[in-house]
Amino acid sequence: MIKKIDHIAIAVQNLESALDTFRNVIGCDPETIRIEEVDSEKVRVAFITIGESKIELLEPLSDESPIAKFLAKNGDGMHHIALETDDIDKETERLASVNIHPLGLPKEGAGGKKIMFLHPKETNRVLIEFAQKKH
Repeated sequence: MIKKIDHIAIAVQNLESALDTFRNVIGCDPETIRIEEVDSEKVRVAFITIGESKIELLEPLSDESPIAKFLAKNGDGMHHIALETDDIDKETERLASVNIHPLGLPKEGAGGKKIMFLHPKETNRVLIEFAQKKH
């Protein structure tokens, strides 16, 4: 079951510069921002909490990162919307029953969450991530 929008992700060339911008836009306390690296995606991420959701800023760590390829094609901008679920495996089965298939197998993402993505060709050109918290 989908519980909420977990985060909206924005691809950026420079994480520090983007953090300055979004701190000013949101007016948040710098101590509320969490930064980490996600080796599986070759990115450095910053999470800015807004109520029950977050904005996730994504900076590539290498040219092989999917975010580096996205930035080369599109420049800075919205990358994906993440939906929180309590059971990613059941959601994958439900989606398959309506002929929507993930880009790959679920894997570990930021914050140790189990994640999987849906191809934008199947979702009106929006990359959608499903995220399940660690149990």
